This record gives sequence, structure tokens and C-alpha cells, in this order.
Amino acid sequence: MFATPLLFALNGPWRRVIYVTLYELIAMAVVTLALACFTDEGWASSGGLAVGSSAIAVAWNLVFNGLFERWERRQPVRGRSAVRRVVHAIGFEGGLLLWLVPFFAWWLGVSLWQALLMDVGLLVFFLVYTFVFTWVFDRLFGLPASAR
Repeated sequence: MFATPLLFALNGPWRRVIYVTLYELIAMAVVTLALACFTDEGWASSGGLAVGSSAIAVAWNLVFNGLFERWERRQPVRGRSAVRRVVHAIGFEGGLLLWLVPFFAWWLGVSLWQALLMDVGLLVFFLVYTFVFTWVFDRLFGLPASAR
């Protein structure tokens, strides 16, 4: 789909490092802003929650994308179709939800149910964000070896 990257081809470990770094910097800014605006938490607490969430997300991102690319290499059809991108986004965000809800509940001192409800708003944003960010990243840097 994107045989020629707009910037330069990026593969291997550096691809994952740059992907995760850019993704999480944008995510931390959005989460801090959203939590500060939509909860009673101040900027410092919202920022701390965003950094903690980001650390959890980075760990999950490395694990999930490693597993996803291993699965992807074994598929007979190459490339990243819209369906494959949707599966990727749902898989990543679904797994992340299992880690973040308990963290939100602990940090904010709320029940798991309340944390889940708060995280659902972020989940909707991140489903779209993950899909769009990955598409743009692949457009700029080309597909990873697993998808070519």
C-alpha cells in the first residue's frame, strides 16, 4: 500500500523506538489535558497519571506490537489493509484497558467501575488515534518488514 515512504524507510528496533516515543508524547499531552479538564484532578495529578499510563502503554506497546508483527509475518496476504489496522487498534487498546483500569482506580481512589467509565472516553479517542497514528507513521516511514 505504501511502498515508497514519504520521509525514509525505517525498520528494526529504531522503528519501534521512534513509533512508541512519538505516539506516547502526543498521548501524554492529550491525556493530561483531558484529565485536567474533565476531572477534579489538578494538572500535576493529571500529568502524573498520564506519565504512569504512558509507562504502562509503552510496555504493552512493545509486547503487543512484537506479537502482532510475528503473527503478521506468517500471514499469506501482505500489507496493512483497513481491516488489519482495525484489528491492530482493537487488540492494542483492549489489552491496554486491562492494565489501565486498575491503575486509574488506584491513582484516583475510585472504584474499578468508575475507572472503567473514565477510561471508556479515553478508549474511544485512542482507538481512533491508534488507527490514524499508525497509518500516518506507515505513510511517512514505510511499512515494517513484517507487512511487506
